[in-house]
Amino acid sequence: MQNRLTIKDIARLSGVGKSTVSRVLNNESGVSQRTREKVEAIVNQHGFSPSRSARAMRGQSDKVVAIIVSRLDSLSENLAVQTMLPAFYEQGYDPIMMESQFSPELVGEHLQMLSHRNIDGVVLFGFTGITEDLLASWQSSLVLLARDANGFSSVCYDDEGAIQLLMEKLYAQGHRHISFIGVPHSDVTTGKRRHDAYLACCQQYQLESLSVLPGLAMTQGYDHVAEVLTPQTTALLCATDTLALGASKYLQQQRIENVQLASVGNTPLMKFLHPEIVTVDPGYAQAGRQAAAQLIEQVNGRADLRKIVIPAKLA
Repeated sequence: MQNRLTIKDIARLSGVGKSTVSRVLNNESGVSQRTREKVEAIVNQHGFSPSRSARAMRGQSDKVVAIIVSRLDSLSENLAVQTMLPAFYEQGYDPIMMESQFSPELVGEHLQMLSHRNIDGVVLFGFTGITEDLLASWQSSLVLLARDANGFSSVCYDDEGAIQLLMEKLYAQGHRHISFIGVPHSDVTTGKRRHDAYLACCQQYQLESLSVLPGLAMTQGYDHVAEVLTPQTTALLCATDTLALGASKYLQQQRIENVQLASVGNTPLMKFLHPEIVTVDPGYAQAGRQAAAQLIEQVNGRADLRKIVIPAKLA
């Protein structure tokens, strides 16, 4: 049974002091790897997790949530986190940050560790490869962001609507040769949904489509933009701001000035460096606030599981 043992018991069984056990449980420095492994072995063997009252007496918050981002350097995810943190702080929650690096295995490890630490809830920036089975034990205390999953709360972006807004804008400006640079279809939302929306708009407006799907990185935008440039191209639609930044660098170096860039993101960096680029705001900041609010209501039993879709808007 959990919590049958105390920190004092764990210290005695491990042959170390209580302060050492506390440092291991709180993942603090100052403990050798060998000692850490010895303490963790006893903790795992007995299924020990520190009680909320014990955490409170040690001066730690009794309300803790985790935010698992896919990449710490993601412009879009940082915008969502920036609005998420004040919402948690306002309600007395201490957030901790973790990174998944697009690895379902790493997400599983994070969630297992968080369950041992009695974390109240989790906001998880989803990605293709995350399964319902992986999240099953967190159904009532988890909110997915940027992806949806059956039986779980989620806050998603209107990927199709974002592309439709940009295509409508470019078409209204007189562009009839619009190319697209995006993300492989293995990424369902940023990749497949945004590319499919581009193809649908080309069909609607009877335009010839030309696209390449290299990935998310800025360098991929730079390296592959030439593949979708023809003498007739007057506009280039980018699935993300990072791709647009890479494409813009290439156009600048090649002194190509007659191609209008458009992108999904409207991040501060894009607005500062390239105000001339047509952008659509998918609602990253709003999504962060909504995800935090939903999780807080959910873990306190005041809200049912639900799927929230943030509408896109031209910047």
